[in-house]
Amino acid sequence: MFSWLTGSSNLEAAGQDKPFPGPARDTVLEKQQSKATAVFAGGCFWCTEAVCERVVGVKNVVSGYAGGSEKDADYRKVSSGTTGHAEAIEITYDPRRISYGQLLKVFFAAAHDPTQLNRQGPDWGKQYRSAIFYTTEEQREVAEAYIKQLDAAGIFPKKIVTTVEKLDKFYPAEEYHQNFVRNNPNQAYVVVNALPKVEKLKKKLPDLVADKTRK
Repeated sequence: MFSWLTGSSNLEAAGQDKPFPGPARDTVLEKQQSKATAVFAGGCFWCTEAVCERVVGVKNVVSGYAGGSEKDADYRKVSSGTTGHAEAIEITYDPRRISYGQLLKVFFAAAHDPTQLNRQGPDWGKQYRSAIFYTTEEQREVAEAYIKQLDAAGIFPKKIVTTVEKLDKFYPAEEYHQNFVRNNPNQAYVVVNALPKVEKLKKKLPDLVADKTRK
């Protein structure tokens, strides 16, 4: 997350002019359950956290690591790109208000560019891969079906490279990574890479943005 000067927006070519479809196959809104989780990886977790925490029905977003072992769940080690971990976020949401598929829509439409392999904008390495970490078979089926749907519709200029991986465990990142964009809105990397994605969410998916009083 430190080579920001060499990069440009990773969303410039990501289907900007096409209406973004919702998933044809989705989970149903729950009536009894008030809490569920989703784990996504889409490059720098500062950016994906900043987008997803502004979505309606989302209760909390934690930056962390997924895909590797507990002993390697450390920022310095993960940054080597050799641990199997991806920078990921764990979203806790209200399934009575928003579905898993709608969160996927945010993930694909605004949070990152799913056609970039093992990178996201200026950040390179397997730790920046696009991945969906599922915890149930239903999540896996919805994710795989949505990827096929988006590819078939030609929403992106290139094929989606997002992997769908079974979640073993999510490991929260160090405290200084949490709420990074909120705490550092004027930091150079944030201004160049994260804030444009937040604006993209507001512009492209206004119906999924939480109450305007949330900063």
